[in-house]
Amino acid sequence: MTLTTTRPSSTAAPVARKPAPSRRARVPYAFLAPGLLLFTLFLAAPIVYAGYLSLRKVKVSGLGLGSKSRTEVWAGLSNYTRSMTDPEWLPSVYRILGYGLVVVPAMLGLALLMALLLDAGRTRPGFSGFARISIFLPYAVPAVVASLLWGFLYLPRVSPFVYTLDKLGIHAPELLSSSWVLYAVANVAVWGGTGFNMIVLYTALRAVPTSLYESARIDGASELAIAWRIKIPIVLPSLIMTFVFSMIATLQVFAEPMTLKPLSNTISFTWTPLMKVYRDAFVRNDIYAAAATSVVIAVATFVLSFGFLKLVGRRAFNQEES
Repeated sequence: MTLTTTRPSSTAAPVARKPAPSRRARVPYAFLAPGLLLFTLFLAAPIVYAGYLSLRKVKVSGLGLGSKSRTEVWAGLSNYTRSMTDPEWLPSVYRILGYGLVVVPAMLGLALLMALLLDAGRTRPGFSGFARISIFLPYAVPAVVASLLWGFLYLPRVSPFVYTLDKLGIHAPELLSSSWVLYAVANVAVWGGTGFNMIVLYTALRAVPTSLYESARIDGASELAIAWRIKIPIVLPSLIMTFVFSMIATLQVFAEPMTLKPLSNTISFTWTPLMKVYRDAFVRNDIYAAAATSVVIAVATFVLSFGFLKLVGRRAFNQEES
């Protein structure tokens, strides 16, 4: 009898191949593509182009009348130097700082107060929704329209407020004069922005479980103590977020003073840094200096926003060092 032995096969097990990406895996990128395309075309590309223009200038040959008499050449940092040494630059910066010191605390303070009052349950159930819509509605009004409306209310000859105060024997201040114009412009921003910030803070308050407030009331805490020791610390991250948004909007204020400018001689073409950009680009036809100023404003906005978040973010958002 013959015995036959079988040797084990020496062929190795086939290596598993990675499955090809399915269509489902590509779906998120398909949804993100329109947003990324719009971001690139209308935000990233203009920023890069503005940075490019800020480093260029026009060289004029001869009388500058020929087709090739004006050529674009490298300018280095000369546009930044010329823009920062403009006599109108520092006054506009100081003016916008004063504007921010008025607008941001007043707007966020009113927004927080209204959010706390609405959350306290002191308004009737049917009136609560009407109150929220009424407070938020000014935010839906475009800044140009709101500035025009308030501008005519500021003019002594057409303002019903001035007329009523005169009938009562009260002298109304000229709100578009040099002493009051900053507060007049700030009032438009506060009126329009308080509602949005109130909705953000009120939404954060509504997300807190009511059992937390009930426990505090059982312990004998008053509504004021609950607001100060529980509600405000809870909405602190939202309050910081609205502060950053308000600070960015303050540095970029343009529509309100530009709309009120024809109504008053106290608002110049360089009342704010962005108005100076507009003057350089469209009045003086110097897009290179305007681009340099725009880059400076963008960098200042980023530094202030990022610096503030780094300063208070760890405490407000409970971040821990890695």
